[in-house]
Amino acid sequence: MNVKIGITYDLRDDYLAEGYGEVETAEFDHPRTIEAIEEALRELGYETDRIGHILALAKRLVAGERWDLVFNIAEGLRGFGREAQVPALLDAYDIPYAFSDPLVLALALHKGMTKRVIRDLGIPTPDFVVVESPEEIARVGLSFPLFAKPVAEGTGKGVTAASKIADTAELERICLSLLATFRQPVLIEEFLPGREFTVGIIGTGTEAFSPGVIEVRLTQEAERGVYSYANKENWHGRIEYRLATDKTARLAQETALAAWRGLGCRDGGRIDLRADANGTPQFMEVNPLAGLRPEHSDLPILCGLAGMPYQELIAGIMRSALKRVISRLPDK
Repeated sequence: MNVKIGITYDLRDDYLAEGYGEVETAEFDHPRTIEAIEEALRELGYETDRIGHILALAKRLVAGERWDLVFNIAEGLRGFGREAQVPALLDAYDIPYAFSDPLVLALALHKGMTKRVIRDLGIPTPDFVVVESPEEIARVGLSFPLFAKPVAEGTGKGVTAASKIADTAELERICLSLLATFRQPVLIEEFLPGREFTVGIIGTGTEAFSPGVIEVRLTQEAERGVYSYANKENWHGRIEYRLATDKTARLAQETALAAWRGLGCRDGGRIDLRADANGTPQFMEVNPLAGLRPEHSDLPILCGLAGMPYQELIAGIMRSALKRVISRLPDK
């Protein structure tokens, strides 16, 4: 079967060359990621075509080019809907794609909106508020300690050791700093003191499964107390990823799958959880466009520890995506 797979992505080097900063481009992809995805797809028998970012995609669509399916990992640059832009454009041209649709991607990027849906689904998540202006800081009625982060960033952007907040003075200082730096609302949550987990998920709906769970543990070399941007970017020596299979990890897995299905996520990604004082894992956030850089991103690391090679991870994502479009594929 000659199946042509386009690959959409935002390459970090391209944006750095245009003058964007290191933090601004933190979520964008390393060349190794694109190479690994393309290599895996070719080894699985697919024909591949590197497309690139949304502007490149738009030009090629207008020129009349088409693909049987697009493997979309483009993060986008601006706005709460930035991750939804490529799938929305592909929907307009009736071209199928891997991973979640625009509704899910726009929702998932806004951590506050996501938690409101999660709470409505009855899935445990720490109490929270979204602070949109300096005037709202004084009205935060949660119990200390608290945790603060930008409402719509990934890769730990805006998360430092100072994100854990002990009193009202710190709350005001950190909120004002985040509002000014990231120019977006701030998510304030009650801090969870327990173990931190990342749950990998492959598939869609009732067929979704978790290949494994890892516990994130900080070493003495890490920025203290938090899975921060600095710790994620330079994790070797700072972070110890341990495959977790105990009762708490299994509960985290069940909670993550319930959230994945409830939100309508597709094909592959991961969900982050942290345990409360009673040891109950609670939903923190979902990443329906999880990083896929081998030996660096959480999902491939997790799968490797669970005994799943990188090519098998990509194959599982593709099997899930192709089930939606199998009748449209070219004949053998």
